Amino acid sequence: MTLSLTLACLWVVLANVAGMLPSRDNHWTRAYWLIAAGIPILGFVTYENGPWAGLLALAAGMSVLRWPVWYLWRSVAARLGPPRGPDGDG
Repeated sequence: MTLSLTLACLWVVLANVAGMLPSRDNHWTRAYWLIAAGIPILGFVTYENGPWAGLLALAAGMSVLRWPVWYLWRSVAARLGPPRGPDGDG
């Protein structure tokens, strides 16, 4: 196994341990740290193992950090969606 895949597996283990520990802010601070650490690891995985391995690592990271991805998706969809009137209709 390459160094990048070892780091990605270690990231997943640390993310799961961080998710098991109690938190006052619903784990958002830890999620930001995991995102900041995961982006370079994702680039390293893609560089060393190719784009398919990078996409698999991205999918694994998105499954671990699904709530930040969900909120990002909702934010982008709200910005790109059709304009709404004052009563909420199209």
